Amino acid sequence: MKKRKGYIFTNKRHSDRGIMATILGIISLASLGIVLFQAYRNDGEAAVNYGFTGLLAMLFSLVGLVLGIVTVRDKSYYRLFPVLGVLLNLAALGGVSLILYAGANL
Repeated sequence: MKKRKGYIFTNKRHSDRGIMATILGIISLASLGIVLFQAYRNDGEAAVNYGFTGLLAMLFSLVGLVLGIVTVRDKSYYRLFPVLGVLLNLAALGGVSLILYAGANL
């Protein structure tokens, strides 16, 4: 039997909202990593601007999470970037939660 080469043509494309969710997740995780590293270098003394950066990272990750969830539910887009954005933003929110939990227990 002869194998047929089949091509599947689709109208799916990558969503701009999904790409933005991924970018916001990367920005959130990177800024949290930098803030943690700088606080570690200062022997645990975190300046006020470190807290403000953490707050902005939390807001970015919340917006990215909403964008990712809205885009994942739409079937006309590929799912790579929205799912990646949701995972990165959940990781960033988890990091902020761990920082707040550790700070509350001191």
